[in-house]
Amino acid sequence: MTSQKATRLVLRTTVIAASVLALAACQSSRFAGGSPQPAVAASPGIITTTPLEPGLAAPTGVVEAEPLAPPPLDSTQIVATDQIVSDVPTSPQVAAIQTPTQAAPRVSRTTFVGTWRASEPGGGSCRVTLSSTPSLDLYRASSAGCQNEDLGRVSAWDLRGDQIYLYRQGGAVAARLSASPGSMSGALSRSGAPVALAR
Repeated sequence: MTSQKATRLVLRTTVIAASVLALAACQSSRFAGGSPQPAVAASPGIITTTPLEPGLAAPTGVVEAEPLAPPPLDSTQIVATDQIVSDVPTSPQVAAIQTPTQAAPRVSRTTFVGTWRASEPGGGSCRVTLSSTPSLDLYRASSAGCQNEDLGRVSAWDLRGDQIYLYRQGGAVAARLSASPGSMSGALSRSGAPVALAR
């Protein structure tokens, strides 16, 4: 072995030894809580290492991961398999069509305009005509062939809610009748005798 090769071997051994000493100093100061060790002096031409700054120690424990437990099942969402099979219709079914309930016909004054046949208390009948012509705050009315004095003097009428009021000349109420689009029934105001009107 030549002297040049021997010198290179000595240099390599010195560098390795210096590195090992520097690492040992860093680890001892980091984990032992001491102050950092000074740099190792080396011969000229040999690379020296600077100790690392102390920091937090890495966790040494083993981290274990476990799978999450499945969410709890709602008892209302659990359906038996045989129930699912039984719910499947075996033949096409036609849904029952519900007929909408007919609303009561809307009544207004124009619903009752026209000539009505009145059944008088004594058993006779006459005609009562309800007009759409205003008369002050009421509407004009007239009668023909009525034997009853109250019906014979009808001169005005009005609709209040679902009731028809017949007025005599002078403004007194002659009769009050519960009204529907095809008929009216009630009583005369003075005598209380029943009276009915129909188309």
